[in-house]
Amino acid sequence: MGRELLRVFRLFLGLFLYALGIVLTMKAHIGFAPWEVFHAGIGMAIGMSIGNVSILAGLAIGLIALIMGERLGAGTICNMVFIGIFIDMLLSIGLIPEMRSFVSGLPLLVSGLFTIAVASYFYISSGYGAGPRDSLMVALTKRTHLPIGLCRGGLESLAVLIGWLLGGMVGVGTVVSALIIGFCVQITFKLLRFDPTKILHEDIVNTWRRIRNLTTTCSRV
Repeated sequence: MGRELLRVFRLFLGLFLYALGIVLTMKAHIGFAPWEVFHAGIGMAIGMSIGNVSILAGLAIGLIALIMGERLGAGTICNMVFIGIFIDMLLSIGLIPEMRSFVSGLPLLVSGLFTIAVASYFYISSGYGAGPRDSLMVALTKRTHLPIGLCRGGLESLAVLIGWLLGGMVGVGTVVSALIIGFCVQITFKLLRFDPTKILHEDIVNTWRRIRNLTTTCSRV
């Protein structure tokens, strides 16, 4: 049971840090990261907070990935819901000031991207399943047989285009995010000696069965 609680802690720590990283990139005020351009644009169009849009978009994207044959885990569901909740919570608290220039915004943006990279380490290492956007990326790669980087780039480019057309903030930071997020993740994983390909993710059905059996066993002791 202790090991399971540690996995849950890693999952939610990762989700919180992911939301924090997103808020840091937003407060840099030099252009949102690709998916945040999409969320902000949709939010402006329908009058909804960026956190709630993130939740709804995650649900829709997760459903598409499921239809395309990807298995969703408990971590996928938590990703859909809690990152959006944490984003709105952090924005409402207002502890992170908004930068007023490129000089001050760039370091905050980069720190946000590295925070997202660290968050990915905790979130992925929990083994509870990939996020909906990652699941869709994998599904497209399997269906099209195109390089995974090209599929990811295509999805993020489409997200930026839709978000920009709806009023999302596109700027230098959007380009910087797209160019260096991979580097931030790679160097963070290398420093932590973490290989995400060695993590065996379980779907939500197997997680439920395993936790139920574990709970039954503990109650008998």
